Amino acid sequence: MRLLNIILLVVLHSLVCYCQGNSVETYPQEEIETVMLPEEKKYKLPKIDLSHWKVTIPAGEGKGGAVSVEPPEILDYATNETLKPYMYNDSVSGALVFYAYPSDATTANTKYSRSELREQMVPGEDNVNWTFAQGGTLKAKIAMEEVSRQTDGKYHRVIIAQIHGRLTNEQRDLIGQKDNNAPPVLKIYWDNGKIRVKTKVLKFSGVGPEGILHEEAWTDDEGRNFEQEVDFRKFLLEIKVTEGKMVVSLNKNEYFVYDDANIRRWGVFENYFKAGNYLQTRDEGAFARVKFYELEVNHD
Repeated sequence: MRLLNIILLVVLHSLVCYCQGNSVETYPQEEIETVMLPEEKKYKLPKIDLSHWKVTIPAGEGKGGAVSVEPPEILDYATNETLKPYMYNDSVSGALVFYAYPSDATTANTKYSRSELREQMVPGEDNVNWTFAQGGTLKAKIAMEEVSRQTDGKYHRVIIAQIHGRLTNEQRDLIGQKDNNAPPVLKIYWDNGKIRVKTKVLKFSGVGPEGILHEEAWTDDEGRNFEQEVDFRKFLLEIKVTEGKMVVSLNKNEYFVYDDANIRRWGVFENYFKAGNYLQTRDEGAFARVKFYELEVNHD
C-alpha cells in the first residue's frame, strides 16, 4: 500500500509539472456545454383551438367557388396542401397567419375574397348558432403583418372580425329567401393603422317582425374608430354580447357600447363569430397577411 501511494504521488507530481510547463487552456463548464452542444431551436405555436371553426379560402374558381375546410380536417391545416398558402403557422412569433388577395374565388354574397374562420358551435355544422339572448364572447390577440397600399398611399382595409347574422329555416321560408344568409351586425376593420367598428341599424324603426328579417331593412351605421393607433403592433380585441347589448373593446382600455333599439331588435336573428382576413379591395396586386396569436370564443 505504501508503495502504491508513492507511485501515485510521483504520477501526480509529473502531471503538475507538465501543466506548468505547457500552455493548457481551460473553459468553465457552462462554456464547454455551449461549445459542445448546438443551440436548440425553439418553436412557438398559436394559442388557438380550431375544433369549432371552419375556414374559407380563395382557392377555388369563380364567384361562389371559395373553398371551405371544416373540423376535423382543419385541425391538420399545417400539412394540408390546399390550406398552406392561405393559413399557416409563423413558428417564430407563435401566430396563425391568414393570407388573402383579390381572387375570383369568392363566397356567394360578396365580391371580395377572404381567408377567414367561421364559428361552428357543433363541429362541421352551420345550422346550430346562437342568439343575443344566449350571448357570446370573442377574445383575440392580433397583429397586421403586412398589407398593400391604395393609389392614395393609404393601406387597404381588412375586416378582421365579425358577428354575422343567420336566418333560421322558418325565417328563410317565411320571407321566401333562397338561403339562410342575414347581414353582419358587427364588422371590425383594420383601417390604415386604426381599428374601426361598424354595426347595423334599421332604415325604418317601425318595420314589422317580418320585414325586419330582410337584409334591405338594415344599413351600416356611420362607424367609429378607437383612438389608439395599433399600426402593425399586437393588440387585444374583445367582443361581448348579451341580450340587447354588445360591447367591443380594444386593449382593455377603450370600449364601444351598443345597447340601443337597433341592437335590441337584432335579437330576432341567430349569429356566429368570424375572424381572420377579409380583404376589402379588388385592386390588382393587393394583399394582406393578418396574424392571430390567440383566439377564444365562449358561450356561458
